[in-house]
Amino acid sequence: MAVLDKFALNGKVAVVTGGNRGLGRAFAHALGEAGATVAILARDADKSAEVVAELEERGVKSRAFQGDVSIRGSVSEAADDIRSAFGRVDVLVNNAGICTHRPALEVTEQEWSDVINVNLTGVWNGCQVFGEQMVAAGEGVIVNIGSMSGDIVNRPQWQPAYNASKAAVHHLTKSLAAEWAPMGVRVNAVAPGYVRTEMTPIDRPEFKSRWIDDTPQLRAATPEEIAPSVVFLASEASSYMTGSVLTIDGGYTVF
Repeated sequence: MAVLDKFALNGKVAVVTGGNRGLGRAFAHALGEAGATVAILARDADKSAEVVAELEERGVKSRAFQGDVSIRGSVSEAADDIRSAFGRVDVLVNNAGICTHRPALEVTEQEWSDVINVNLTGVWNGCQVFGEQMVAAGEGVIVNIGSMSGDIVNRPQWQPAYNASKAAVHHLTKSLAAEWAPMGVRVNAVAPGYVRTEMTPIDRPEFKSRWIDDTPQLRAATPEEIAPSVVFLASEASSYMTGSVLTIDGGYTVF
């Protein structure tokens, strides 16, 4: 097999949670361009339909499925629908996530629960529901979207719930990788740095001095710069990788 052929996903079915905006949208496009059929699993049906239309314009077979990753039953129902539509799932990208900027003593019980339920429990639900199918099939790939925030404490904003959730995602990734490797299922994570999305107010002066000026490359990433790493981890190009957390942060965490 030629080296570039190892990155191809022809004939594969990939699920992207939160795949209708920001990083998730870029992941959906990249996986589709690599040859995968793409299932978008998200709450906003209208937004998902827009991305499906974009993918289909590019010749990518795609379909949207509505669901809330923080609710186990919702993920199970969506997984059944996806399996009915496409027969199986080869790749799961657990991307859905939220963030709250708040000092620890001001974080409400609801804010804490919301972040943990989406960012951690949502990843767990996806891994367990789709992982069961993969283990039964004897093959499959899971890519969890963590963050450099799982390894550092960001500044100037305080975001304890988000940081804790992403650190847990990294360790969950390693735990599942160890358990499921003998069963043919690989589990890795991507840990992006600051990325220019709707969720990240990069250009506000109070953030730029820390987020951009403290990054060795002196800029934020675009979602399209992170997406190829997901294709890499989803493909045979990374066949001997499992339990890894791939940091892509413009050098931010070297300091």
